[in-house]
Amino acid sequence: MRKEKTVDFHLKWTWHAVSRMYNLYAGQEDMTMSIGYVLLNIDLEKGTPATKIAPSIGMEPRSLTRTLKTLEEKGWIYRETDADDKRFVNVFLTDEGKKRRSFARKGVIAFNKTIQEKISPERMDVFMGVMNDIKDAVETTATDTKESILNKIKDAENE
Repeated sequence: MRKEKTVDFHLKWTWHAVSRMYNLYAGQEDMTMSIGYVLLNIDLEKGTPATKIAPSIGMEPRSLTRTLKTLEEKGWIYRETDADDKRFVNVFLTDEGKKRRSFARKGVIAFNKTIQEKISPERMDVFMGVMNDIKDAVETTATDTKESILNKIKDAENE
């Protein structure tokens, strides 16, 4: 099968194009796309538990740890240990972090407006449906693969 005929080629190619666009935009403010996503996923008023950020944006916990360290060094966030349970750390935006979050939000809104101008609501509904179907298929495949591996381990143990 030619790569241009595969779903993953188009997903990856499109995501790289979006990523490059966001990184060009974010670079104006000494940011990256991933920093923007982190900032956008921190609650403005209540902060956000550090453990909730990575899953909400599809980031690996190790990458998030490095990103949070960078943001703290820049003075865009600060961390507070939960008063009731010292195991939990909440992440809060500083005033500068709120400004950077606002900048990232404007970029996301502008991109979405551009897409809405070029693609009809009906086609966007179809696109969103297809993307959800792909996500579901990926999750099912990942679950099936995990179950298959676990079954092979069990079979090997029983031999």
